[in-house]
Amino acid sequence: MTSDKKEEKILTNRWVFALYIGFFAGFIWGAIKIVEYYLKFTKIVIGFLVEPFFKHDFLHTWQGTLVGWGFFTLFSIIAAYIYMVTMWKLQGPWWGLGYGVLWWAVIYLLIGPLLGMTYWIQDLDLDTVLSDFCLFLLWGMFIGYSISIEYTDARTRQPIHKT
Repeated sequence: MTSDKKEEKILTNRWVFALYIGFFAGFIWGAIKIVEYYLKFTKIVIGFLVEPFFKHDFLHTWQGTLVGWGFFTLFSIIAAYIYMVTMWKLQGPWWGLGYGVLWWAVIYLLIGPLLGMTYWIQDLDLDTVLSDFCLFLLWGMFIGYSISIEYTDARTRQPIHKT
């Protein structure tokens, strides 16, 4: 008795995958941002994204930390969707690193100071600038490289054999 083996490729749903990547990017790198703040590597709390909507004193409480972490995770999901729609075919880690630098520049040099989310760059100490820059660098690489690997490499390498 012989059986015909059919090869089928697993097709990952792009939207669900970007949701997972964004969630874990926000969860993991948000946790590192919290540790970074509590170890005094940065002056900027995890809730900086919701600074215009909440009192600054609230963001220093444990409830404010959780709210900030949730919004950082939501922001990461949105950023992962943007990367998935615009840059998903680009290969390698450099695009993700650039994506993280772009978000850092937009938040810390443009939108953040204008909306009161962050201080102006000249008012920040070097530890804060470098710590948050590196955090966003790695956060962007996590999002970018995870998405590009899924759609340019891994999907074509792993067929499933059904018997």
